Amino acid sequence: MVSSTAGFLMTTAALAAVLASAPGPARALEPDPAGCRQLVLVVVADWGSSGGRLARFTRDAATWQRVGDPIDVTIGRSGCGWGLGLHPPQTEGPTKREGDGRSPAGIFTIGPAFGAAERIETGLAYRQMSAHDWCIDVPASPHYNTIVDDREVGADAVRGSTEPMRRDLHLGDSFYDLGFVIGHNCGCEAGAGSCIFAHLWSRPGAATAGCTAMADSDLRGLLAWLRADAEPRFVLLPAAEHRRLVAAWDLPPPGAVP
Repeated sequence: MVSSTAGFLMTTAALAAVLASAPGPARALEPDPAGCRQLVLVVVADWGSSGGRLARFTRDAATWQRVGDPIDVTIGRSGCGWGLGLHPPQTEGPTKREGDGRSPAGIFTIGPAFGAAERIETGLAYRQMSAHDWCIDVPASPHYNTIVDDREVGADAVRGSTEPMRRDLHLGDSFYDLGFVIGHNCGCEAGAGSCIFAHLWSRPGAATAGCTAMADSDLRGLLAWLRADAEPRFVLLPAAEHRRLVAAWDLPPPGAVP
């Protein structure tokens, strides 16, 4: 793992492009170890659960191997619903929509890391956020589900958004002092949900508006482990869907996230 340096930082425009880029054809995880070699798997009890367990997995061949012990996480206050990611469309179960309090379920890319510090230990691209950075959660906005700098797009472009990327400076909490992008709705479909991150929780058991939250030490450990060149994926599923899809999606088996 490396600590991010100035050469490793992404511009705001590049970070926005990660969220705005189309995800490509829907597909399951590639079994070829030359592709995805790191997997972050979150399993919750059911669609309405707001808490679950997260485990890390790696592989150099066909078999997933768990790394470290699972950790506690929280997700959306209303549980989860199918999101827009790398997985094929699903017909059974709720669907994630803007403002519904659900975290997106499915398989997603892991985008860049972000935070308040100048640099952090991670193998992902990293950007230090400022008071001018916003993730736009207004469905009618042309910047929906992208991170923008209000000095570049203008104050009117961020009006109505509730997602300042420096919440400590705007809202007085530290949720976004450290986090990474979960690649939900990369095609920016209006109303399908926006600004989905892994970030810090306020306290154990505190649900989110649709993200995945965890303790500071756990998130730092996860970020230090993640590497962009391993093409990491983030998977969130209710336990029954995990059991149903384990073979089709080439996932670690049930019981791997106790």
